Amino acid sequence: MIEIRRLEPADRERWEELFRAYIRFYERELGDTAYDRAWRELASDARLHGRGAWLDGRLVGITHFLVHPSTSEPDLCYLEDLFTDPAVRGQGVATALVEAVRDWARAQGCGSVYWQTHESNAVARRLYDELATFEGFVVYTLPVGDVASDVGGR
Repeated sequence: MIEIRRLEPADRERWEELFRAYIRFYERELGDTAYDRAWRELASDARLHGRGAWLDGRLVGITHFLVHPSTSEPDLCYLEDLFTDPAVRGQGVATALVEAVRDWARAQGCGSVYWQTHESNAVARRLYDELATFEGFVVYTLPVGDVASDVGGR
């Protein structure tokens, strides 16, 4: 059975292993300060929220999400990061994490949860096509300078 819950201080080391694997998957690099900053934000649970998925007592998946206002509907929940240990893929971990974020967002009064993935991530896209609706939006990124480079901007 998959258990979903908030990340706790004792989870830091395993969380970082999973988050580093996620960053590597997208062929990015982050400095240690970015991992420290992300963990502080998750631990405060104020602006950035996180959940972990445990299978047989081991942390095997993570998700990070946040809420932002919308001009045309209730607040939106952006599921920023989602990663599962490759050894447990196909066992429902990612689905359980997405559903946990949806339930959390519903409790906060959000209008919807949305996320993005790279077009080449076929495995994730198959799952996402089952869970959500692709509405055809294309994402553009405009780096703003030094702040982005500190946390691994493109």
